[in-house]
Amino acid sequence: MNKQKRIPLYEALHKHTKIDPISFHVPGHKAGTIFQHEAKGFFQEILRLDATELSGLDDLHSPEGAIKEAEELLAAAYQVKKSFFLVNGSTVGNLAMILSVCEKEDVILVQRNCHKSVLNALKLAKARPVFIDPDYNQEWKTVTGVSKEIVERAILLYPEAKALCLTYPNYYGQVYDLKGIIDLAHHHNIPVLVDEAHGAHFIIGKPFPASAIQLGADIVVHSAHKTLPAMTMGSYLHINSNRIDSDKVRDYLQMLQSSSPSYIIMASLDLARKYLATYEQNDVEYLITQINHFKNELKTIKSIKILEYPDTQGDTLKVTIQSRSKLTGFELQKKLEEIGIYTELADPYNILLILPLLKEGQDYPLNEVSRKIKDVLINLPQYEIMEGFRMSSGKITELAIPFEQLSDYAKVAVEISKAAGKVCAETIIPYPPGIPLLLTGELITEEKISHLSELLSAGARFQGGSFLDKNQIKIYKIR
Repeated sequence: MNKQKRIPLYEALHKHTKIDPISFHVPGHKAGTIFQHEAKGFFQEILRLDATELSGLDDLHSPEGAIKEAEELLAAAYQVKKSFFLVNGSTVGNLAMILSVCEKEDVILVQRNCHKSVLNALKLAKARPVFIDPDYNQEWKTVTGVSKEIVERAILLYPEAKALCLTYPNYYGQVYDLKGIIDLAHHHNIPVLVDEAHGAHFIIGKPFPASAIQLGADIVVHSAHKTLPAMTMGSYLHINSNRIDSDKVRDYLQMLQSSSPSYIIMASLDLARKYLATYEQNDVEYLITQINHFKNELKTIKSIKILEYPDTQGDTLKVTIQSRSKLTGFELQKKLEEIGIYTELADPYNILLILPLLKEGQDYPLNEVSRKIKDVLINLPQYEIMEGFRMSSGKITELAIPFEQLSDYAKVAVEISKAAGKVCAETIIPYPPGIPLLLTGELITEEKISHLSELLSAGARFQGGSFLDKNQIKIYKIR
């Protein structure tokens, strides 16, 4: 029997429910018997699996049974040295992997368009981040990945760097020469940390890009819940080389993750691993057929453009639709929401759809969706897309004020238009995708002000930026 067909944690939970156990332990809903009656019908069955560290159900923080076996199957599926279940999302994976490789004032090279959790990890570690600007794709009007040339320049400037932290793919599914960068870093004995949140399915192989694991990254984080059939907050962390101290990683995960991990989330991670590990060529062919048909239907709509990856290299599950009408991406997103279609994100020009990882015979209403989108957009007049904002690339920068010194300065609010040349006193994050536009302690440039103004006028949503509604931004008062 193929071991990957096993789902040991789910099987243990299912076996436990079959004995009709009477609960005198946490959680307080007592296997769903005690619950608010309005919602009991929805929650009843799933709450039977919401258990705790009972006999036969193992312990995430000291696994010896079902969880240990489930994590070993996960490591075998991804062909890595060690894998961990994460119940606090990829956020906790990013925190643990960065804290495990750098200490106070250690230099770490970081791709600038990283998730906010990476920046929080740097702050917790009190590290000295050196930011590497990504390239910019003018057609998509998005930042992509970093080039091998700029990484090489950063290593030459900072040979003492303890690690290189990259994001792959970007939110839109775009990839870059990760293999060349990993080989370069390893030549200088620098471990490579990869936030591959959106690439948990890449190990399937073509038509998907190669996984960071297959390309030699030393430690990789996957958001299983983003593209695999796992519950929200369910993620994986993989150790892929001896450059990473697995004991340190485990210690940080025990500190940072809940001491009462969700068995429902963990069971969904076990099930998602089986789903991925048993994905076959006939499933790939079925998926490609479904996606191509969906995209071809959308391509008949003149008021939008379906963007294609450069050299066809990108995540097949991501479909980026660019407005060719007077609607911004945010307005296009709202128009689709009015007909019950909810997209992953919008920016001033695009909306992003994340498609399901279908297996052969599985149905999803792609035909219905393409028909509805046609009905609502087909009569919109077509316009050439405006030139839009251009971002520079090729910069290597540090914070203007190190983490340790931020508390030494007072904060004041100033008009956004007058903030260029000042040091930002808050982190401003368009969300989604959760990639900070401005960092606390970072020098505010004219380019960043222009980009912020464009996002505000287009209707973007933000985390941080407590005075943006007053057209102000907080800065540090430096004499």
